[in-house]
Amino acid sequence: MRVRLPSIIAVSAIAALSLGVVACTEAEQDQTAAEADAAGDNAEAAAAEAGQELQEGAAAAGEVLEAGAMKAAQAVEEGAGNLADRLEENQAEAAAEGRPGATPPA
Repeated sequence: MRVRLPSIIAVSAIAALSLGVVACTEAEQDQTAAEADAAGDNAEAAAAEAGQELQEGAAAAGEVLEAGAMKAAQAVEEGAGNLADRLEENQAEAAAEGRPGATPPA
């Protein structure tokens, strides 16, 4: 869920101002002030919820990236090990066959 804090605050402020213009009596003004306070509280709660969701999403994304990096590192390590094994095998074969320049593996 995407919540845009500036949008919520702007709508709350416009609503409060609109109600303030309409309210004429002191009781109506008090009611308008209470509604504006409630709208501000709602906006604050929505912003806190959005912040929490963003934090949780970032943590989850970090875990996925870390797992992917670990898998990639393991694949590179395995690939390098396989290449080293093949190189040793080729050197041993070449040395066994007496090819010039071939050296037995260390």
